[in-house]
Amino acid sequence: MPSPHDPYVRVRGAREHNLQAVNVDIPRDTLTVFTGVSGSGKSSLAFGTIYAEAQRRYFESVAPYARRLIHQVGAPAVGEITGLPPAVSLEQRRSAPGARSSVGTVTTLSNSLRMLFSRAGEYPAGAERLDSDAFSPNTAAGACPECHGLGRIHRTDEELLVPDPSLSIREGAIAAWPGAWQGKNLRDVLDTLGYDVDRPWRELEAKDREWILFTDEQPVVTVHPVRDAGRIQRPYQGTYMSARRYVLHTFADTKSRTLRAKAERFLTSVPCPVCGGSRLRPEAMAVTFAGRTIAELAALPLSALAEVLTGAGAGGEETARVLTGDLLARIGTVTELGLGYLSLDRTAPTLSSGELQRLRLATQLRSGLFGVVYVLDEPSAGLHPADTESLLGVLGRLKEAGNSVFVVEHQMDVVRRADWLVDVGPLAGEHGGRVLHSGPPEELAEVPESATRRFLFPPEDEPEPVRETRTPSGWIRLSGVERHNVLGVDAAFPLGVFTAVTGVSGSGKSTLVGQVLAGVLADREAGEEAAGAGEQFCAAASGLEAVDRLVQVDQKPIGRTPRSNLATYTGLFDTVRKLFARTETARERGYTAGRFSFNVSGGRCETCRGEGFVSVELLFLPSTYAPCPDCHGARYDPQTLEVTLRGLTVAQVLDLTVESAADFFSGTPAAERALTTLLDVGLGYLRLGQPATELSGGEAQRIKLASELQRTRRGHTLYLLDEPTTGLHPADVEVLMRQLHGLVDAHNTVVVVEHDMAVVAGADHVIDLGPGGGDRGGRIVATGTPQEVARSAESRTAPYLAKALRS
Repeated sequence: MPSPHDPYVRVRGAREHNLQAVNVDIPRDTLTVFTGVSGSGKSSLAFGTIYAEAQRRYFESVAPYARRLIHQVGAPAVGEITGLPPAVSLEQRRSAPGARSSVGTVTTLSNSLRMLFSRAGEYPAGAERLDSDAFSPNTAAGACPECHGLGRIHRTDEELLVPDPSLSIREGAIAAWPGAWQGKNLRDVLDTLGYDVDRPWRELEAKDREWILFTDEQPVVTVHPVRDAGRIQRPYQGTYMSARRYVLHTFADTKSRTLRAKAERFLTSVPCPVCGGSRLRPEAMAVTFAGRTIAELAALPLSALAEVLTGAGAGGEETARVLTGDLLARIGTVTELGLGYLSLDRTAPTLSSGELQRLRLATQLRSGLFGVVYVLDEPSAGLHPADTESLLGVLGRLKEAGNSVFVVEHQMDVVRRADWLVDVGPLAGEHGGRVLHSGPPEELAEVPESATRRFLFPPEDEPEPVRETRTPSGWIRLSGVERHNVLGVDAAFPLGVFTAVTGVSGSGKSTLVGQVLAGVLADREAGEEAAGAGEQFCAAASGLEAVDRLVQVDQKPIGRTPRSNLATYTGLFDTVRKLFARTETARERGYTAGRFSFNVSGGRCETCRGEGFVSVELLFLPSTYAPCPDCHGARYDPQTLEVTLRGLTVAQVLDLTVESAADFFSGTPAAERALTTLLDVGLGYLRLGQPATELSGGEAQRIKLASELQRTRRGHTLYLLDEPTTGLHPADVEVLMRQLHGLVDAHNTVVVVEHDMAVVAGADHVIDLGPGGGDRGGRIVATGTPQEVARSAESRTAPYLAKALRS
């Protein structure tokens, strides 16, 4: 029996996911890093076992209502864990925060700034002092009544609603109206009201056009439908709704993403005319601090906000000094983590998962907790090497405050600074799940099985083969780029080569590549009718005609519920369902391929509606997914599961890993093609039916890439990828890079936004932005081959790239 003062967290018999009855002892009050290739089981050990058990113990201490659901939420598959303190998880959650969520709300810095304005703001003569709530756009006391605190309103006009005025209403002049019966109903109601639905729109009187499109009236009339194809249609009461009212109602209320997207096409978003985009009531905007309104301070980059507060708080009253001191201390932690380029009003949906995690980390550092285990998921994701040192300083301070810091990490600079290293492997999926090493990092050198070892201790006598730099076949040139902090920049992207775009966080990389370059290419593909999303950020662009196709591969989720998975996204599941429908049992019972879909009624489990999971709502806690109590996660009803293909049910096929499925479907060309490309990008360990909610951003990006790779390629394709190595072990990066360089060798172009210096060192061309982030960045400071950029005196990337080239 371990001593009550045992300084170790001791895990016995961990079997979560692919873990093979793992026993491991991890010292508390250390910085412990978990390493291993993607899918090896390191996250299953750190998050799925250690953190999940701490969470389960917490649930046991809360109200009986929540305790009733503990069995449904599920305990981790582990024999015993001793010495486990309370735990705080900082995962890279890819959930989409709401539009009202911002940097200020995530960090709680907005609360402090509102308190500063409430207590120490400069009020107009005779004005009453306001509570801090009056400075929040998210409260009734503070929100502008016109835009309800959003800062923008949606408007429409005749040109948007009626793009072709030569058509009559019957011919579909009002493009914003719905289709099918609903649109016919609105037309018939108009006809009954006495409007001419057969004259060209432009010939209608202006007052009639105005009423039809914009009235707020909703008259009810008796409609007598024209007899249609011999069917008798009875009269009914029809209600009219103007085109504007329909579009705004659909945009605000529909749950359908498709309908919302359609409605959005007929709307323009403009700053609120009442608050000017500040989101606040006039009373709040009349209060200033250091000569600025709260909206003006919230729009400043945090580094600039700190300068304003430092000057204003120095000679002010005691209240102002105390409140600005607290704000500056909180801002200091955020800027230390390389996020000084963010502003408090920057909305959370525009942040990367790495940025969100570091903001939460900064908040935790100020919380004053001690004696807990912090479990972090790759905190270096999205960080330039120059910012990694600051991250290590913050993690060190968390540890010094009396906490244990457990980190799942692939960045070798972080691994080298760990006190303790847990290496899981040796490979992914069923070929992993063992702890190869648990001890000081330097002792990993004695573990030949470890895939991490050769990257942590690179052999000095085996230099990497030098690849010959490719020669560009042409150039795309963008001039006068103006977007966010990239102002007046001219950029040139070579074609037919591998280009890496580098720079510190917030320097403008994703803006230049993901918005401007992607935008001008998308506009060209869409033709002259395109909205010109890219061209409005760029004065001129040339060389676009050499590119036949654009493929932009980002890290957005492939789905937001367990219903979306790897097999459905890649199209592989269509093949699987057809194969099941051809089996003897299925033919005898008259089952079609649709029977084996969990997205439609017929063969699915109706309790969970084919999701395999049910949503469990916990009072005062976030909802979570739990296995369906009837099908236990199988997704199908018992009759469907009686049909087998080579001894496996459709649920068992979905449970196969990509690697196992490649053997199972050997000889089926349609399935082989999809599975081979998934193996080629290093995803052999994922299960075919693995829910999208369980996939990391890096995994989602590689699934999208695999879907592209299995398509027949025609013409010159330009591939744009945003940090494709995020979440990847260096061994997996090598596999991915072979695929991307293979695309270039096949006469395509690859452009990656990247922080991994090993990837940048292997590029043909580098574009480095900076020198800093936010308003200190947005310029191209160096461009050329990796060797040329490594010699730049102005580039913050140069010393790290030079080091990577030497090694």
